[in-house]
Amino acid sequence: MKEYIKGLLVSEGHEVVDVGNSVLDEQDDYVDFAQIVARSVAREPEGRGILLCRNGMGMSIVANRFPGIRCGLAFSVETAIKGRTDDDINVLSLPSDYIDNNMAKEMVEAFLTERFNEVERYIRRINKIDKI
Repeated sequence: MKEYIKGLLVSEGHEVVDVGNSVLDEQDDYVDFAQIVARSVAREPEGRGILLCRNGMGMSIVANRFPGIRCGLAFSVETAIKGRTDDDINVLSLPSDYIDNNMAKEMVEAFLTERFNEVERYIRRINKIDKI
């Protein structure tokens, strides 16, 4: 799924930095990859990150430990859209065991094209999160 999404993004002209493993390694840990992505996105205010793992939970937990990161775990196109419009997520976590390539493609497209809805209540909530 990672290679499929990466190929689509590159073909659309997006700059893609793949920090994941290139082979299945039972000894690697999602924590290591999620940290790299979160740190990179935190340094680049307009940057976006996409994390893929089997259920997406651990990746999102790790990413959300970093200041400035709002990682959302999406299970549908609608949750990816709401993550962007309501919560201004800058990292998307995808659960590859529960979605197929087509669903992942649609979710990534929504993540990259939807814009934050700068309604006062959403801004207020994000500001509260940033103060935690």
